Amino acid sequence: MATRQPSRPDAEPPDGQGAGSDRKLLHAIFQQVPVALFLLGQDGTIRRANAAAAALIGASPGYATGRGFVSLVEPAARAAVKSLLAAMGQAGGTQPGTQTLSCGLYGPAGVRPCQVTISPVSVRGDDDLLLVVAAPLDGRSVPVKQGVNGAARRRATARDGDVVAAMTRRLDAVSAVNRLLLENATSSEAQTLQRFGRLLADTVASWVIVDVLDQDTLRRHTVAGPDSRDSAARAQAVLVTQPDPDSVPGQVLRSQSSVLMAHPDDEAVLGVTGTGEPLLLLLGGACLLSTPISAAGTCYGTVTLVRPAEAGTFELADAGLAEEAAEQLARTIAVQRTMRQRHETAQALQGSLLPREIKPVPGVDIAAAHLPPTLGREVGGDFYDVYPTPDGWGIAIGDVVGKDQDAAAVTAAARHAIRVLAHWNADPAGVLRDANEIMLDEGFGGRFVTADAAHLRWTDGILRVALASAGHPGPVLVMADGRVQLIEGGGIPLGIFPDGEAKLTELDLRPGDTLFFCTDGLTGAKSPDDGYFGERLTDALAGLAGHSPADIITTLQRTLAEFSGNVLLDDVTMLALRVGKAPD
Repeated sequence: MATRQPSRPDAEPPDGQGAGSDRKLLHAIFQQVPVALFLLGQDGTIRRANAAAAALIGASPGYATGRGFVSLVEPAARAAVKSLLAAMGQAGGTQPGTQTLSCGLYGPAGVRPCQVTISPVSVRGDDDLLLVVAAPLDGRSVPVKQGVNGAARRRATARDGDVVAAMTRRLDAVSAVNRLLLENATSSEAQTLQRFGRLLADTVASWVIVDVLDQDTLRRHTVAGPDSRDSAARAQAVLVTQPDPDSVPGQVLRSQSSVLMAHPDDEAVLGVTGTGEPLLLLLGGACLLSTPISAAGTCYGTVTLVRPAEAGTFELADAGLAEEAAEQLARTIAVQRTMRQRHETAQALQGSLLPREIKPVPGVDIAAAHLPPTLGREVGGDFYDVYPTPDGWGIAIGDVVGKDQDAAAVTAAARHAIRVLAHWNADPAGVLRDANEIMLDEGFGGRFVTADAAHLRWTDGILRVALASAGHPGPVLVMADGRVQLIEGGGIPLGIFPDGEAKLTELDLRPGDTLFFCTDGLTGAKSPDDGYFGERLTDALAGLAGHSPADIITTLQRTLAEFSGNVLLDDVTMLALRVGKAPD
């Protein structure tokens, strides 16, 4: 039977057992003491933070480890804290006594004013450390997790209420973003980006920076900030500072993933101004969140949100909101660019249907206008042209059935065919007959063209007009004395029958006479009470007898807008020529 030996009071414990127990005890005390403690290296980097310190900054103890303590300090006091830490770290433990100063530390709900006490700590076998004690000055204790009791339950209930309120605000922000983008789908991209930044600055962050990718280079586009006296100057300083590839927006662009910095260690994470001032400090930023503007594999830029300390830190839910908003913005940009490309294509096609300038005809004053439809597709089927012919000049005006890009291609073919044929043929009826054959040979899917072609020639001081019509409305003759005559159209539209013939009419025009051509978009324009503009066209022209063609066109445009309420379902083309003095 083993005999238990009595222990001596001064006996040593087994090797390592005493030291290990002391270390565990000190660690437990460090973690549980209800005062915020940070243990720093000589370079100011946090080695350890206890539970009270983590609660003070609204994070886990592990989050603070490895960060610079200065990143938790409000910008106004950073320089003083940084200098003090550097001085105490360089002293190598010889700094006499402790140092105390007041400054604000970032917390989950904003800046907490604290009294910070810094003391050197010497540890045998290790580098000298600095112990930072942060005591809040606002009278509120630092909440550390304890057992569940009534007070804890009340705090949990309050936190739940805060969470619900925050979720509601985020949902409202998402709804507002979606509504904004839907309402601005047809606006310009620049307007959409500006309004998007302004909305996020009002609802999610104090500052919003939108950078757009332009030819593989990220360029600053929009800066929106709070409504304060100095915001405009700060926004302008940020706006003129282009994003650096090594800045957070540049990193986000390369990685195509979001970056959330609750306590940035580097004050130059957003770049610096031309004078060397960090943009983060210029904006008073304590935390930032940056996300790519991308959707369907295409990136259009980045959006960066910045909050000051008093607004609280960004959370993962804020990152989700920003990513969703940026994705919706990217989809809107994609739609806008597609629409812009189609609009530019439509303009190019429409430009091929209309002459860049009206060629002058001796002794004749000519003016024309084309009005696109206000509703529906942008590319119309109207065309007009003025061109030389053997022994005179030619005028053509026409319309194609349909209002899309295919119709525009048919219109261009008809216009250029008439122009080329008229270069060799002074007979407008023959020109339309040959154009009809070309239309039939090409086979434009059943589309047909209505057109008027006229040949003008001066003879003994009289302008003789040979007018051929292929199913197009005839022109209106306004005589110098105010009388009005509607010239009857007729003939068969081009592209229907191989034996289609144009109707030929001959007119003699004298000085002061006006011949007015138009497409059916003008005569068929409707008023809100379903009246037709064609019913008042001759009266309107009679009242404009003696006016210049430019005045006639301008007045009719204004009258048409008033009549239709600025709603045109079809494009409108007008051309007026007024006979002047015969050339020598």
